[in-house]
Amino acid sequence: MRKLLSLLLVPFSLFGQEHYNLNGYVRAASSGEELIGVNIFVPELSVGTTTNEYGYYSLRLPEGTHTILFQFIGYQTETRQIEFIENARQDIEMKESSTELSEVEISDQRIDENVTSVEMSVTQLDVKDIQKVPQLLGETDIIRTLTLLPGITTVGEGANGFNVRGGAADQNLILLDEGPVYNSSHLFGFFSIFNADAVKDVKVYKGGIPASYGGRLSSVIDVRQKEGNSKHFGMKGGIGLLSSRVLVESPIVKEKASFMVAARRSYLDIFLHLSDDPEINQNTLYFYDLNTKINWKLGQKDRLYLSGYFGRDVFAVADLFGFDWGNTTATLRWNHIFSERLFSNTTMVYSDYTYNIGTPEDDAVSFTLTSRIQDYHFKSNYNFYINPTSQLDFGVEIIGYEFHPGEVSGFQNIVLQPEYALEPNAYISHEKRFGQRLTLEYGLRYSSFYKLGRQKSLNYTNPDYPTEEGLIDTTYYDSFELIKSFNGLEGLEPRLSVNYLLNENASIKASYNRTRQYIHLISNTTSPTPVDLYRSAGRYIDPATVHQYALGYFQNFKDHMYESSVEVYYKDFKDLVDYRPGADLIFQEYIETELLKGVGRAYGIELLVRKQTGKLTGWIGYTLSRTERKVSSPDPKRTISSGGWYPANYDKRHDLSIVANYQINKKWDVGSSFVFQTGRPITLPTGRAQLEDIVYPIYKDRNNGRIPSYHRLDVSATYYPERIEGQRFYSTWSFGIYNVYGRRNAYSVYFQPKANDFGAEGAQITNFFDTQAVRLSIFAIPIPFVTWNFNF
Repeated sequence: MRKLLSLLLVPFSLFGQEHYNLNGYVRAASSGEELIGVNIFVPELSVGTTTNEYGYYSLRLPEGTHTILFQFIGYQTETRQIEFIENARQDIEMKESSTELSEVEISDQRIDENVTSVEMSVTQLDVKDIQKVPQLLGETDIIRTLTLLPGITTVGEGANGFNVRGGAADQNLILLDEGPVYNSSHLFGFFSIFNADAVKDVKVYKGGIPASYGGRLSSVIDVRQKEGNSKHFGMKGGIGLLSSRVLVESPIVKEKASFMVAARRSYLDIFLHLSDDPEINQNTLYFYDLNTKINWKLGQKDRLYLSGYFGRDVFAVADLFGFDWGNTTATLRWNHIFSERLFSNTTMVYSDYTYNIGTPEDDAVSFTLTSRIQDYHFKSNYNFYINPTSQLDFGVEIIGYEFHPGEVSGFQNIVLQPEYALEPNAYISHEKRFGQRLTLEYGLRYSSFYKLGRQKSLNYTNPDYPTEEGLIDTTYYDSFELIKSFNGLEGLEPRLSVNYLLNENASIKASYNRTRQYIHLISNTTSPTPVDLYRSAGRYIDPATVHQYALGYFQNFKDHMYESSVEVYYKDFKDLVDYRPGADLIFQEYIETELLKGVGRAYGIELLVRKQTGKLTGWIGYTLSRTERKVSSPDPKRTISSGGWYPANYDKRHDLSIVANYQINKKWDVGSSFVFQTGRPITLPTGRAQLEDIVYPIYKDRNNGRIPSYHRLDVSATYYPERIEGQRFYSTWSFGIYNVYGRRNAYSVYFQPKANDFGAEGAQITNFFDTQAVRLSIFAIPIPFVTWNFNF
């Protein structure tokens, strides 16, 4: 009781004393890289803070001598004894923990954010942990690892994009150094665009999304690239069965300026060309990407970052056709410290996603089709550290969009008119701790959207249900002339997160957020394809909105060695874009006549148990969920499933993931992952009709069936050769098997006429009056891999 009273009196004892600020950066001692999310804690006052996205911290403390702990998983705790008689600057360098430290020694050195942080539905992944997860062909894949977490799934192997808590693939805001990425996949979804060697930090928001983020309904994937070693030259890379990669980093001016360049390329095309079969050796399939970054410290208060990404996939079938697609981002950032308590970051971003499809120029009907979307961002964010229990964040952002849906050149020139739009946003957020138990983070984001001319707009007799037959005329809008605006009270996006500490090992959290999305992926495929189009909200397409509510219980065990959480959520979607049965979306000038507007709901429960320290690490995640859509209108032709609720394409009732890594000794560790998922929905025929000698299937309700359940086991092992003391060069070998027991998981199921033995001598005759289901599998056999990694 006495201890509890003394803790409750601490905040009041701070009043009336002189206060001073401690601020600075926390960096890795080996490379000079700023560390994100480091805990800074003052034990005697039970107050603290964490470093922001740039490794900066600020802590306001009363006069006197205090012990400051700097704690971060994978690093040794740094302790500073500081006498506060004036404002002080302390830049901290942290050394990596020895793998020989015991589990208790490591776990005792940190405060666990799982319980104490106000954030919920958030996961921060360490790249070193990602690299230990068994991967397809040994290619470390950030997105594939994310899908092993509760609430994050894909529709199947080889699927572009991923789905978070019942959201569509285009409802995820994927950021690479703050630049938006529209297609996060290589090779049609088998691999992600993120080269793990170039990545410093990955943070995933499934809910409780901070007010600083907006523009998407379901999640934020915030990926930060490395800055480059500011102390000495370094190189690392790897050679695998699918691709090779290399990263070079070095100081330009030691501890003031540095750079990082990483490149990766696959060589499937080389293997294809080695084949003796002309139907194979004339084909082309490969990807490549390039990551770059330069940063300059201009002094104690200013720092500049210039980073970029360029990636491409190339696919061609002999001399028949070919296409390529890829992302480009460029980001310029300026960090400035106005005072010990006010930190700012100003960013300019350019983002581009382009695809091209074409046939050879000597073809009589040769053509090239090009489509792209371009973004131009400017934003300025501010962190104001009021005191150890209060922080205010605010900022502004403006985004300019250019949509180029399609342009065909060649035997016939066709251009779908481009679209232009402007999206201004502003936000403010306040995190406040009340006493030792209750913490609130509440904020408000205001978003607006303006669709602008230079384009013509079609007018219909019924604007609510446009049809080609109802087309009246067109209206032309000049450059920057306003076509449609979305603002007012509908642009308000409140955010709220609450954490109540039950004790030092357990807490209850709740969150609510409303988000709005103004751009939509137009696709009627189960998984997005590289050639799908983005369109903006306008006269006939409304912005989509979602309200998400979440409640969770978080508890740690055995001195924070084990983390556990149970979260329930409910999402209410409005104005979702869907498509009418039989819609033709490819190069469609009257795209609004093919689209429908609907609502959605998603709800579920997520369980996670995680162990991050010791010889055995990993997690068990399980999700029980339901995701549904509803589209109804007075016109039966614009209604789906008779206007009732139907499962979304990516609805999966059960999703179980088990990931484990065990360090056998200094030379070997082994890993495994197991996945089980309910099969995704498909639309099955409910009857058939015969016209002459042809039988046609009859479809009534969308997604009225499911493919078989999915499950897979992967294993891996990593060998660490003995390292000679003082030698900089070292290497490792990774081995593994993907799909160990060769499960023939169905990617899709389709129907074809059934062949029966009718003819003489066993001849097969197709019976068009009977059909059979056919399962399409991507990987139906175990796939081994080996990768050699090096570092110096």
